[in-house]
Amino acid sequence: MPIWLEAGAWGLLAGGALVIGALIAWFVTVPRAVVASVMAFGSGVLISALSFDLIDEAETTGGLVPTLLGALGGAIVYVAANVFLARRGAQHRKRSEEQQPSEDEQAGSGAAIAIGALLDGIPESVVLGVSLLGGGGVGVPVLAAIFISNLPEGLSSAAGMKRNGRSARYVFGVWVGIAVASGIAAMVGSLLLEGAPDETIAAITAVAAGAILAMVADTMIPEAFEKTHLYAGLLATIGFLTAFAIGRV
Repeated sequence: MPIWLEAGAWGLLAGGALVIGALIAWFVTVPRAVVASVMAFGSGVLISALSFDLIDEAETTGGLVPTLLGALGGAIVYVAANVFLARRGAQHRKRSEEQQPSEDEQAGSGAAIAIGALLDGIPESVVLGVSLLGGGGVGVPVLAAIFISNLPEGLSSAAGMKRNGRSARYVFGVWVGIAVASGIAAMVGSLLLEGAPDETIAAITAVAAGAILAMVADTMIPEAFEKTHLYAGLLATIGFLTAFAIGRV
């Protein structure tokens, strides 16, 4: 199988966790504490993966300064886009209760939430595609981290959408669309970077890692902390150690 096609398949699989989470939220009333707990766990998983598998690899391949600048640049770009979308109604797109505005409360918020969800998923997908370029297959810790974190993301956000009157067509249109876009992003990433110098791949990896870290801090940790603040740190630590163990097995 061509690398670009394999990358697309892995990206679609990881993005599919968002759809699974949305399906659970739509048909099952999941206690918010459970959603927040899984979100805290998923935050720890992602932080571990980007620390040991993305930033570390980027620094080893491309050097310290390019890695630092790339990660900082990725975080700046993500935060700037997130601020823009937050002002248009997407600030609470991963919240499971009434924080998300309805279309009546803020016109255009539905589109902003959808674009925000896409913004959150693209860096992860690009990383998956890039992880295949070394010839060793997909990065299992990164794949596991993205899948595990996407499940509560889809669950929490879809629950909030449902509470604020979004239709099933809108909710599943968003998450199926994001899953497909994740596959395409992974595919395009591997196609564009195949044969690129190691330093270039390292820089792109660092940029994506910076964006992912900013996303975790801006959108996942607040939802996790709000309901499980007494245990959020412990759950995040368990997630961190779980991803670390997966990478060392």
